Amino acid sequence: MTSTGIRLHAPAPGWSIAADVVVVGSGVAGLTAALRCDAAGLRTVVVTKARLDDGSTRWAQGGIAAALGEGDTPEQHLDDTLVAGAGLCDEDAVRILVTEGPDAVRRLIETGAHFDESEEGGLELTREGGHHRRRIAHAGGDATGAEISRALVEAVRARGMRTVENALVLDLLTDADGRTAGVTLHVMGEGQHDGVGAVHAPAVVLATGGMGQVFSATTNPSVSTGDGVALALRAGAEVSDLEFVQFHPTVLFLGPDAEGQQPLVSEAVRGEGAHLVDADGVRFMVGQHELNELAPRDIVAKGIMRRMQEQDAEHMYLDARHFGGDMWEHRFPTILAACRAHGIDPVTEPVPVAPAAHYASGGVRTDSKGRTTVPGLYACGEVACTGVHGANRLASNSLLEGLVYAERIAADIAGRHVENGLHARVPAPVAHPEKPAHPLLAPEARFAIQRIMTDGAGVLRSAVSLETAAHRIQQLHTDARDALDENGKTAEPGVDTWEATNLLCVARVLVAAARLREETRGCHWREDQGERDDTNWRRHIVVRLNPDRTLAVHTTDTPDFPPTQQPSRPQEQ
Repeated sequence: MTSTGIRLHAPAPGWSIAADVVVVGSGVAGLTAALRCDAAGLRTVVVTKARLDDGSTRWAQGGIAAALGEGDTPEQHLDDTLVAGAGLCDEDAVRILVTEGPDAVRRLIETGAHFDESEEGGLELTREGGHHRRRIAHAGGDATGAEISRALVEAVRARGMRTVENALVLDLLTDADGRTAGVTLHVMGEGQHDGVGAVHAPAVVLATGGMGQVFSATTNPSVSTGDGVALALRAGAEVSDLEFVQFHPTVLFLGPDAEGQQPLVSEAVRGEGAHLVDADGVRFMVGQHELNELAPRDIVAKGIMRRMQEQDAEHMYLDARHFGGDMWEHRFPTILAACRAHGIDPVTEPVPVAPAAHYASGGVRTDSKGRTTVPGLYACGEVACTGVHGANRLASNSLLEGLVYAERIAADIAGRHVENGLHARVPAPVAHPEKPAHPLLAPEARFAIQRIMTDGAGVLRSAVSLETAAHRIQQLHTDARDALDENGKTAEPGVDTWEATNLLCVARVLVAAARLREETRGCHWREDQGERDDTNWRRHIVVRLNPDRTLAVHTTDTPDFPPTQQPSRPQEQ
């Protein structure tokens, strides 16, 4: 691994904390990793961008998938996951997920999470798209993420774990040998620390969530600006499969100009029998797939988009009037409230829906223990690319992946500390650079990036749309770089400029990968390359950032990833 030497323009750290491990993020992946590390006796610090319970996990409605029901097996769960992943799942990674998943869910319950139960006293399980069995455990009807977040946050606080809230992570610190030495971060004016500081630790776990805010309309919260992927790229880590952005097919349509986080209408609504219909009430998904409305998400999203194009419509409808008021209020209270807040009553009328950016199947490349190509840097949850999701995530596998791989990361870190002795010496980071190595974008660039990405790299993509997006994204990058190189000028350091800069970084990689993949596969839909091409493209696209800020892009030789500890050297492009 060769470090890029690139860091965000930011003041030098004015304070520091020493730890054995720092976990960045407070969703299911981050807090699970932190709890397991703390239980192993490691000095653990949790850094999170907002409050502990403000990550993407709490917005998860549908539930968590695992083979917990009678007659279900990990092998069946594996088969459904591989089908959804469209030929790019790492089968070993999926097998780890489905075999370790049921016990991981049981440990989550032991931690304090309360899931809905049937009248017989067992877990009440439902179905979602791509699943051939009822294996989705849920809580509070449609508030699963909120319940999981509550349980984990309470467990963290009960252990008295050190946390730093309202803190945006900036860059990875490394020692003279290129190994992880902690992170720099900026605390936004609250708590014990303020301004730019550092957590020094030999192990860093990225659990920063997704990058949905790179698009205009998304189900992701405003904090999902790709910070973890951008940090990893600047640190020299490899990222993979970033072109595979899952657009959730049923997001509440709030108008053609709606921007930012949009209300999700969970796939579990279709799992309980809701129908997708057009304005004439026709169920257009019937006959397009054996599972009709419960086909994998990419197929349903494409079905909706095709019908919208055929009818020159801005949205389709989800019809669940046959549920009745009692079922809506008991099973989907959160969705019911969101719809009514926008003047729509799903008890008496169909709900207008359209696809919106939802989940990044790709991310920072890891192995089965969550290790990236940078020694000491780990990643789990949506920020990571474990190989589980392939070209399209199976519904409700995300929370399970966060649980399973966070536990594996904690076990690996704890094992290494046992080998080296607990509370081993914290490595000394190399000096903070005197000059800024990465230009910052003005805050308003965020909205320009979102419009560019929505127009050119959204649900429907083509060579022309991607070329236009690449040109416009590159122009933003070039203008900022030239201003810095020529006269040392860059936007003022701050949360808005750091976030905009991170969004530009991930947008460049996403568009580069999407242009290179000349096929339609999973949630990557090329209008000009409508067929899946296993001969040429059943492989992964891997990207690194060069020290001169250009991208190094290569494809793997097979669907299998090379080991993270011996990364291949991509050809410069």
